[in-house]
Amino acid sequence: MRHTISILVENKFGVLTRIAGLFSGRGYNIDTLNVGPTQDPNTSRMTIVTRGDDATVEQVVKQLNKLVEVLKVQDFREDEYIDRELVLLKVSVDSKSRSEVMQITDIFRAKIVDVQPKSLTIEITGGEGKVEKFLDLMNPFGIVELTRTGKVALPRK
Repeated sequence: MRHTISILVENKFGVLTRIAGLFSGRGYNIDTLNVGPTQDPNTSRMTIVTRGDDATVEQVVKQLNKLVEVLKVQDFREDEYIDRELVLLKVSVDSKSRSEVMQITDIFRAKIVDVQPKSLTIEITGGEGKVEKFLDLMNPFGIVELTRTGKVALPRK
């Protein structure tokens, strides 16, 4: 089962290493990891997506709460949070496929951020389902390069 964990931490040297080490030390893989500052320059928010059963993730959350630099940990449940991901991808195009790629991009409310003679670079943001569907539609054209931010999430309440 996939879990999205939000961790509010003190913005200090080595915090990322300690948290990643906690996961690797217990043999858990991190599917995605995103870290960024909050409105308070002294804190950062980490969003981690991992896989595991509820009991295992509950143990990880307890261990995270024991770290001095950790201020708050939330293991989000389904429909308790809003999440988004940013993807930049370069798609191969020619004169025939360019307009079709542009049309699909428009339908998904994505943005073309760079135009080259043989490629388009597209930015798309949204939930995992939207992003995956867009990537599925771009695959036949030829994805040259791709980078993803990983999930960021905030609680609904």
